[in-house]
Amino acid sequence: MRYTVEFSEAAAVDLEQLFDFALQRELDSDTGDLDVPDRAVQAIKAGLTFLESSPFACRKAGSSSFIRELIIPFGNTGYVALFEIVNNSTVIIGAIRHQREDDYH
Repeated sequence: MRYTVEFSEAAAVDLEQLFDFALQRELDSDTGDLDVPDRAVQAIKAGLTFLESSPFACRKAGSSSFIRELIIPFGNTGYVALFEIVNNSTVIIGAIRHQREDDYH
């Protein structure tokens, strides 16, 4: 079974903000690597492809079996994607956060 992975409007904004944050961090660094923001977004998108085949393999986030989290490694930390399995063919990404951010539930 294959799932279609869609971004909510909020998750699309999250992705843009994560890119902007990574870019600013690299610009502020003495040894900034301007490829890092692109690599971070690519790592997130690559990680989300896992949901096309195995969304139920991710950990539950709360009491619903259909709301789950995917851990996406990147560098020394990574990202967490909150998503909902809405039916037998669709997964919607609700939010994406850096692992060091506050909880988004």
